[in-house]
Amino acid sequence: MMLMEETAVPLAALPLAEFKAHLRLGTGFSDGDIQDPVLESFLRAALAAIEARTGKVLLEREFSWVLSGWRDAQGQVLPVAPVSAILRLALRNRDDEEEVIAPSLYRLERDAHRPVLRPAGTLLPSIAPGGVAEIVFRAGYGAGWKDLPSDLAQAVLMLAAHYYEYRHETGLSGGCMPFGVSSLIERYRTVRLLGGGAR
Repeated sequence: MMLMEETAVPLAALPLAEFKAHLRLGTGFSDGDIQDPVLESFLRAALAAIEARTGKVLLEREFSWVLSGWRDAQGQVLPVAPVSAILRLALRNRDDEEEVIAPSLYRLERDAHRPVLRPAGTLLPSIAPGGVAEIVFRAGYGAGWKDLPSDLAQAVLMLAAHYYEYRHETGLSGGCMPFGVSSLIERYRTVRLLGGGAR
């Protein structure tokens, strides 16, 4: 299985002004935007870290997911949430010949934690031996910063500020997540049972 981000978060969607206010950086200076590339990098890092911890896509973008077999042909759980639309479903055989599946043959079952690709009938179309299915979908809470739940938005700012404050620190352990951030994102984390196999 391989999940690929097809579109990136645009710079305009990042809360640079809110982040500067959070850091209490001075404003009104002629070189006030000199740190913008650095602040952008910390915001992107914080977004990525929180998305990895929660399995939630914060700012809307498109993904493609390639898998070699359905875990359950009656409904395939998608790897991230929330998903707003299935844009394309295609099957490819081992010779790389592609069959695009008509949208009338499947549907999206929306869920805040575990969205599912469901067949319109009984089963999803079968994947040939040695072949793959590719699902292209749109995920995220929305295109703009104001579309995020307020606690997740605050967690991003807090984590980005943590990265900013400790940017010269090399002794922090890998995956360091401040307690305040952890408590804000806890309710968004997907509970995985039986090694992720449970539905």
